[in-house]
Amino acid sequence: MRFLLLSVLLLSSLYSLQTSDKLFECTEIFKERKSELLVELERIDEQKQALSALKTATEELLKKKEVNLNQKEEVLNSKLEEVTKKEASIKQMLQKNEQVLKELKDIKTSRTAQTFSKMKAGAAAAILSDMEPSQAVAILSSLKPKIVGQILTKMDPKKASKLTILLTK
Repeated sequence: MRFLLLSVLLLSSLYSLQTSDKLFECTEIFKERKSELLVELERIDEQKQALSALKTATEELLKKKEVNLNQKEEVLNSKLEEVTKKEASIKQMLQKNEQVLKELKDIKTSRTAQTFSKMKAGAAAAILSDMEPSQAVAILSSLKPKIVGQILTKMDPKKASKLTILLTK
């Protein structure tokens, strides 16, 4: 029995030594893993800081670009306003020029009408017959109806009818 007791005691001490060795091994594994995790945590922290710096730099760049864009937009808007003003000025000048041109045409037509009103009906009819119908109508429309009638009676009837139709339009 002693032997048995001694053997049990020996076996239990051996078992406790084995457990103690295993516990020591586990502790070593945990320490190694802890150091690996610390290294990984440090790497993650460095990446986080780099990402933060990149984010800040990107935001600053975006702000600079936005300011630059706003400045260019202001310049563009001022140029657009300037072009619009010039366009309005040109339109105004064009209207004045058209008005002056119309006045000159009216003066020219009235002088031509005066010339034709002083001519004999037969001579005026001959000249107007050789002209383009639109030009002849412009001259006839500026004359008094009595003179127009005298000139048309001296023209070829076909030419006179064409001009009469154009005068009524």
